[in-house]
Amino acid sequence: MKGSLLYEGKAKKVYHVEGQDQQLILSYKNDATAFNGKKKAEFEGKGRLNNLITSKIFQYLHAQGISSHFIKALNDTEQQVYKTEIIPLEVVIRNIATGSITKRLGIEEKTVFLQPIIELFYKDDSLDDPLINDEHAKLLANVTEYDLDDLKIEALKINSLLKKVFLEAGLTLVDFKLEFGRLPDGSIVLADEISPDTCRLWDTKTGEKMDKDVFRNDIGDLIEVYQTILNRLEEKVCVK
Repeated sequence: MKGSLLYEGKAKKVYHVEGQDQQLILSYKNDATAFNGKKKAEFEGKGRLNNLITSKIFQYLHAQGISSHFIKALNDTEQQVYKTEIIPLEVVIRNIATGSITKRLGIEEKTVFLQPIIELFYKDDSLDDPLINDEHAKLLANVTEYDLDDLKIEALKINSLLKKVFLEAGLTLVDFKLEFGRLPDGSIVLADEISPDTCRLWDTKTGEKMDKDVFRNDIGDLIEVYQTILNRLEEKVCVK
């Protein structure tokens, strides 16, 4: 089923699917990167954990009516997806202030926003994925104002669903990034992954960081943290 290698990124390898021109296989790697690739390491088992966590979350979102590129998990490290043309935007949703927004805007750490804040970042490693506005997005990412409105509405729906599912697993969804892609018919669907690599999660009881900040800031065992998240999703949340 798995064909030739199409592309290798920082976190995944992408393969053709034999006999299926409109499908791909994503193979999750054990590599960890931070600060736009400036910090790198490899953790045995990380690819498995991100693949299984992402698969469960995408299955949950499908059940709630969210369209995505996800078809099915093939094994511990691979999943089959529909081929999309990735829109070069990171759509970041912030529920609580932490990270770059506290430095850029002088907002106090752990400030809870009355309404989620949506930010757009242009996906370009050579520019360090800069923060952009809607007009920049229309210029750089081949999207219309209508597309951006749809992306933001979908992002807020996903945020509400993820806050609920993570809360059931004893986790607070602080912020996260989404990526979207176009199917051959032009429709836009959720793509990439949703995992502790792309979300900031805090334990609801202790406030402990349960995401890639463990690696960014050298404050814990990344594999142990990711395994805990998978265990909680399997034990506490109905994501079959």
